[in-house]
Amino acid sequence: MAPDTLKRELDQFLEAHPETRYLETLVADMNGILRGKRAERHDFMKLFRGGMNLCAATAILDSRGNTFESIPYGVNDGDPDVKGIAVAGSLAPVPWVNLPTAQVLIEMRNFDGTLYPRDPRNVLRAALQPLSDMGLRPVMATELEFYLVVHDGERFQPRMPRIPGSRQPQPGLQYAMMEDLYEVDDFLADLDAICIAQDIPAGAALSEFSPGQFEVNLHHVDDPVRACDHAVLLKRAIKAAAARHGLGATFLAKPFAETAGSGLHLHVSMLDRDGNNIFAGTSKDGDFSDSLRYAIGGLGEAMAESMAIFAPNGNSYRRHAPGNYVPASPSWGVNHRGVAMRIPLSAAANTRFEHRVAGADANPYLVVAAVLAGIHHGISNCCEPPPMTAEGEEIEYQVTVPVRWPQALDVFDAGEILPAYLGQEYVTLFSQCRREEEANYNAEIPSKDFEWYLRAV
Repeated sequence: MAPDTLKRELDQFLEAHPETRYLETLVADMNGILRGKRAERHDFMKLFRGGMNLCAATAILDSRGNTFESIPYGVNDGDPDVKGIAVAGSLAPVPWVNLPTAQVLIEMRNFDGTLYPRDPRNVLRAALQPLSDMGLRPVMATELEFYLVVHDGERFQPRMPRIPGSRQPQPGLQYAMMEDLYEVDDFLADLDAICIAQDIPAGAALSEFSPGQFEVNLHHVDDPVRACDHAVLLKRAIKAAAARHGLGATFLAKPFAETAGSGLHLHVSMLDRDGNNIFAGTSKDGDFSDSLRYAIGGLGEAMAESMAIFAPNGNSYRRHAPGNYVPASPSWGVNHRGVAMRIPLSAAANTRFEHRVAGADANPYLVVAAVLAGIHHGISNCCEPPPMTAEGEEIEYQVTVPVRWPQALDVFDAGEILPAYLGQEYVTLFSQCRREEEANYNAEIPSKDFEWYLRAV
């Protein structure tokens, strides 16, 4: 966007919020964690006019915020700067801090103006381009599951609903229980106010399959990059609203062994140049087009090599187990939540699929990049999907994709689909970083080793 337009956006914001003292500049790293720095008032215009310097390694950090020793970026290259440019439309107040503060997403660029290729936002842009070249425009939304948690003095626990008239926790799943929402109404009200203030298009809130677990849906938009912006900003808003009420909020894929995991579900339809949904129609498998069938076929072919993105850390793979509605094979079908790619019941104009594989801990930009890669691969190569799962059909839990971290990285390295979309340089970088984090994670000696083995071994 032209600097004059960005400058006008800042001027209008400061006119509406003249008390603003600080500006938090946010960029998502490889794990989808928002990082950045706080600018003072006299530096605001610099960011919106020509950009401000930012450590290039900000986009390439591990889950604990450390740089990696096995790559040349961060420590070994002297940690050079790149340019951070404000993302149009993302400037918003930060209601939960004491001092008047605003926030803005930034995109990372090289000093020659080209997109910095290691920013996950720019990786998504590259993966989107082949569909754009075909005249296709994805329309999509995300659904994010999360837990509200408390610490009981010994360990973290889900924030359980209470038995009426007592402080005793209410056992049982109690899926979609309205009373569970009543108990966190203050949190939900704060979250709603934050989303309105920050123009995050959040929709329905749902009490999920486990005590303390919730889901918040976002509205569909016709810009996948913007849809992912909404997802990372919603995560930030949920954590902030929870903290205001003495709670923690976690998007760990499997925070508790005895309860359900948390997913990042994507709903995707596809418009042509005339605004027609190319997924609508009929095919040999049902009331959806061959284009949708081919997209499902491509997603199936790309699923195994995409698992390292869908499940990016040591906890991620704990979610992949029987009975969790987390498929480990490229299954698909209409109105069936046990499959990887579900086709919800809808009017023809809203024909879409729901991708149900990624965990809530995954980087939305990279997840969507991998999904768009699978769609384009499928449509452009007319990929046939496996046999469809029938509505109501009982299916066995099958594992045909890697559900362990090292194996997922091996398959990712051997992949033949994603490098053409994400770029071979980024694929190599991602693998190196994930392997180093995996090695560091498994080098730690957990207490479980002592509990299981100390006495007997």
